[in-house]
Amino acid sequence: MPRETPSLDESLLQIEVNGETRAVRARTLGELCAELALAEGPIATAVNGEFVAKAMRDRLVLKEGDRVEIVSPREGG
Repeated sequence: MPRETPSLDESLLQIEVNGETRAVRARTLGELCAELALAEGPIATAVNGEFVAKAMRDRLVLKEGDRVEIVSPREGG
């Protein structure tokens, strides 16, 4: 009986987050921030070079290959 090749988890989306390729379950930018445990703190977000306001994160649907930048303020100078 032939073995089946294990399939990749099709529920994962391949995107780039802060320069690192990741496989994520999130489908919106808001879900991604929650998945990365960044939803609670003050952060700035951009997708494919375009700033995304906090109010729009749950509406922005991510696509395969999107480039996401997430930055948070640091204390000190």
